[in-house]
Amino acid sequence: MAIGLYIHVPFCIKKCNYCDFISYPYDADLAASYVSALGREMALYAADMTPEERMVRSIFLGGGTPTALWGDQLVEIIENCRKHFTVADDAEITVECNPGTADFRKLAEVRQAGVNRLSIGVQAHQQKLLDLLGRIHGWKQVEETVDSSRQAGFDNISLDLIFGIPGQSMSNWQNTLQNILALSPEHVSAYNLKIEVDTPLYRDVASGYLLPCDEELELKMFWYGIDYLTGNGFKHYEISNFALSGLEARHNLIYWHNEEYLGLGPAAHSMFRGQRFSNEENVELYIQKLYNNRSVVREEQQLSMGEQISETIFLGLRLIDGLNLNVFEQRFGEPLEYFFGAELRKLSNLGLIEIKEKNLKLTGKGLPVANEVFAEFI
Repeated sequence: MAIGLYIHVPFCIKKCNYCDFISYPYDADLAASYVSALGREMALYAADMTPEERMVRSIFLGGGTPTALWGDQLVEIIENCRKHFTVADDAEITVECNPGTADFRKLAEVRQAGVNRLSIGVQAHQQKLLDLLGRIHGWKQVEETVDSSRQAGFDNISLDLIFGIPGQSMSNWQNTLQNILALSPEHVSAYNLKIEVDTPLYRDVASGYLLPCDEELELKMFWYGIDYLTGNGFKHYEISNFALSGLEARHNLIYWHNEEYLGLGPAAHSMFRGQRFSNEENVELYIQKLYNNRSVVREEQQLSMGEQISETIFLGLRLIDGLNLNVFEQRFGEPLEYFFGAELRKLSNLGLIEIKEKNLKLTGKGLPVANEVFAEFI
């Protein structure tokens, strides 16, 4: 089966206060060297892959901030994907976009290059919340970016949101959702804020300068988002993701079905040939190694059958339709009950999971405590 390509662009104009992803301040010379090195990494992989392994069905440029790069650099990345891999004609090609770093010219260039989906980081409607998160854009730039995207020819746009922000009220969340839908997106991602260690936001909460969002309020926001978006025609297809009919994120479905993907760029992670591996995090060392034709893989893990089974279960349970039990049995040779019979009975008795039409899925009761359910299968 064709794989997905994930490409990590490790540059930001300014790192957000909640972000713990690997990124570096944008530097034009360093960015140019990175794009060149990325092409070398693609060539090294392609030379070692069979024609079947080089088949690609989705490409996702994430970050960092991919749109911190120049338009022609983004185009070069897409062209190199086609040069070194066999990209399907109907492949989904997504670029993450920050409203503070995108203009019509850049969007038109990437659309012309074949990018057919944008994932725009909006996060909130209120400026006070955007400032608290350390975002470099305001709401006006969100509207302008969506308008420019439509003019450039994009008809598949995802708008990404965060809830459970310190100081965010229910009315703030309701207002954000209303304004988001006024922009007519095809897809919405709504993630509850995770306060990661060693981020500015973590330090502000740890010092008492900011109070974290109340857990009960966060849960109410979670359910309100589901009710509001599904009530406006969106399919709730993954815990945090909603799409109009047929416009689910195909690249992300590769992750949730625990299928193979190749990660390129500094700190990128892969799951390929039964191995999980990750790249060198330091962008300068990443570039240096590739200019010397050396591998940039930093850590490798050969997955055992048990690990593959566990990951397939909890990733599949993230999907609202759940894990297809027939597909699971075909893949691993035994029914799920063979491996986790006691856990299935326990979670079913607690009302956290159910089996419907040969799919194992979370119940409404299990959805908000999904991580506790997943832990039973690890």
